[in-house]
Amino acid sequence: MTDWTFQRDAIEAFRFVRCELDADSGIVRLVYAFDDGPELVETVTVPGAPFALDDARSAAVDHALQLLHLLAGVSYYKAAVPRRIRIESYAIDADTAAFIEVVYLNGLGEFAYRNGLDLHGRIRFPAEASGGDVRAPGLGLDAHALVAIGGGKDSLVSIEALRALGVGQTVAWIGGSQLIKACAERTGLATLNIGRALAPQLFDFNRQGAWNGHIPVTAVNSAILVLAALLHGVDQVVFSNERSASYGSLIAGTGEVNHQWSKGWAFEQAFAAHVRRHVAADLKYYSLLRPLSELAVARQFARNDHYDAHFSSCNRNFHILGERPTNRWCGVCPKCHFVFLALAPFMAKPRLMRIFGRNLLDDTAQAAGFDALLEYRDHKPFECVGEARESRAAMDALAQRPEWREDALVERFAREIRPQLAADGLAIEPLMVLDDEHGIPPALWERLRAHLAA
Repeated sequence: MTDWTFQRDAIEAFRFVRCELDADSGIVRLVYAFDDGPELVETVTVPGAPFALDDARSAAVDHALQLLHLLAGVSYYKAAVPRRIRIESYAIDADTAAFIEVVYLNGLGEFAYRNGLDLHGRIRFPAEASGGDVRAPGLGLDAHALVAIGGGKDSLVSIEALRALGVGQTVAWIGGSQLIKACAERTGLATLNIGRALAPQLFDFNRQGAWNGHIPVTAVNSAILVLAALLHGVDQVVFSNERSASYGSLIAGTGEVNHQWSKGWAFEQAFAAHVRRHVAADLKYYSLLRPLSELAVARQFARNDHYDAHFSSCNRNFHILGERPTNRWCGVCPKCHFVFLALAPFMAKPRLMRIFGRNLLDDTAQAAGFDALLEYRDHKPFECVGEARESRAAMDALAQRPEWREDALVERFAREIRPQLAADGLAIEPLMVLDDEHGIPPALWERLRAHLAA
């Protein structure tokens, strides 16, 4: 198709061409196209092949493969957001179509806002199969957790909690990040590094005027890990999304836009239910940290210094893994600002300074960044950061501590910002209360609750 050129506004249809798994190699091929353009082939490689699958597990893998095909397609669909969507090698029922539409609409919320697009009523997946009351069977999967690790504090808190509770686990990540690899190896647990390569034409399309922006990457990664769990015959896929992920940025004139929607409770509920109904009844998908606030997670992390020299939540500097802590934290992005602020109430100041290599709260040039976290004169950043009330409570706690209160931004908070806030909304302890809204298996939850309270 050498004469086909990408013309964003002229494209009429996005095609889900086919998806296939080679069980002997563990290589997945996800194929898409626009109109009659070239095939866009994404590959995912799951280590551990060859995979021997009985009929029941093979059928579940087929359903998981289709789910991954549909969710990973968001990376390509967004390039032109055409009004027609075609699924060419299998059919989906109305339940599946409605679920995928919800993920696309909400997961592309920030993308749509930044590009001035209205996707409401535009995204329609064709439902052709009846579905009826068919339910996926249980597969007799092994009791073992495949735990997503991202290199930051949250997944490390989950891993250590599961270890303390005696839950068998393998830490898994997608892509070639050396930082995540170092954290995974630091756990001393079994690891699973899954490869993912986007279709190379997507980058050409971006240079040719494609729409571009944030996608619901956690939804895609969740589907990849569900497929990997089935191939390895294990019964749990565990993420580490806390309850704060469910809250977005409030934009004047627009409403709420959640950068991390696919990390939120609404997605977790819908995805877990879809997997149980359509893929495998005994495959459990949940976030271990859903009952916790970001500050509660920070308090748990601060109890263990095993990962101080290895973890990073900084997106801007994430590709760099150097010898010094400053190489893992850029110190100027919203993630650096929030993690520093969240850890400060629970960690000795010298330890926090060693991790970041500097004191971000004593730098007046960082004021605007922290103001956004506080939702003072700005909205919450489009990043995976906690709620404004958490940032305000953390800053208020520091303003009352001799080792912090003279630092420039803490002193400014006490003098300029705190007088404008309601005093009863600044306490940390109410934010430490565990929430009952989560998808953690009941038997595990009772033990986890006791562990977190210890």
